[in-house]
Amino acid sequence: MEIVSTAEALREHLSDWRQDGEHIALVPTMGNLHEGHLSLVKAAREHAERVVVSIFVNPTQFAEGEDLEEYPRTLERDQRQLNRANTDLVFVPDVDTMYPFGIDNATSVTVPTLTDDLCGTFRPGHFDGVTTIVTRLFGLVQPDVAVFGQKDYQQQVVIRRMVADLSLPVEIVIVPTVREDDGLARSSRNQYLSEDERASAPVLYAVLEEVGKEIRDGRRDFAALESTALAKLAEAGFETEYVNIRNASDLSEPDRESGELVVLGSAWLGKARLIDNLIVEI
Repeated sequence: MEIVSTAEALREHLSDWRQDGEHIALVPTMGNLHEGHLSLVKAAREHAERVVVSIFVNPTQFAEGEDLEEYPRTLERDQRQLNRANTDLVFVPDVDTMYPFGIDNATSVTVPTLTDDLCGTFRPGHFDGVTTIVTRLFGLVQPDVAVFGQKDYQQQVVIRRMVADLSLPVEIVIVPTVREDDGLARSSRNQYLSEDERASAPVLYAVLEEVGKEIRDGRRDFAALESTALAKLAEAGFETEYVNIRNASDLSEPDRESGELVVLGSAWLGKARLIDNLIVEI
């Protein structure tokens, strides 16, 4: 496994692979890797001969007051995990490499409408940071395939739209959420949970599952289902940002004719902001 930090070293490796006719898959991460990330690496290996994993804590997707400085950085452990996962190359750029003209002067990429609500309401500017850094990584790596997790559902919908709108020649692969035995979605921020909070955290997904069951059983009073879910989470000690039922394809408001829905939730438990989702086939 190779580890590079500059654009020049990255391009040198990529050029050799392309000359050999090999396909390249990219897994963008912010590090502090867990089994969820490693499932993305495994999926990438199934779609390409070469796998590149980027590790970069992107400052432009953190709003003021968020945990940019506290975000866990575990580079040595991450590299050991990626080596065991048969990664070909780890790209670990610094801020100057990713934003050569400085963050304040950086070209940005915005996907309108899809970023206006849900997480976009509570993290203004977050998705602009995501789409900007993903576009920059696509420009540097020029992957044939890029792999993302379903847990960040709104993010993957936004990235799909961006790729389609800009006609980028990248196949987007989405990998199902990896969960703990009690249902909690794996996340780097789970380590912010206290022991008591960790015991309560699976309630978020359990409530989403209850909503999904009601929909499968024929209920279509979506607003009432959302209100009930919010009340259950409040009773369990969550400070809930939202529980919403949307069309799975584009996050638009559903109606009685909708075929595939997604139930999305975001809530705080202590210092940890938890997000999760459940796809519901009707």
